[in-house]
Amino acid sequence: MAREPSADESSDLQPVLDALDDADARSIIVALDEPRTASELSEECDIPLSTTYRKLDLLTDAGLLEEGTEIRSDGHHTTTYSVAFDEVRIALTEGRELDVEIARPHQGPEERLADIWTAVREET
Repeated sequence: MAREPSADESSDLQPVLDALDDADARSIIVALDEPRTASELSEECDIPLSTTYRKLDLLTDAGLLEEGTEIRSDGHHTTTYSVAFDEVRIALTEGRELDVEIARPHQGPEERLADIWTAVREET
């Protein structure tokens, strides 16, 4: 079931670093001022569609993007992507290890319902 990602949470360091180290992935983050489809991002960022899908997977796996569903009147639904963080903090712990925390935005009822719908869709 979907959870509300409103608090800071620790994440795996390497996937976040890999995603943020990628210039195409960073340009996708910058372009996501509102939810967009892979095709829209490919066109806006001037990245081939196949590469765009790989970068979206990289960012989603790192917990930096969220997938949503856009329901269209023609009955075909499409996946949209949006930024899933307000900030990323990388710090050196007392044990001298790097740690990453992702600050998540507060979600309202509409966003939580959309997350639940996305989770149900993925399970069916």
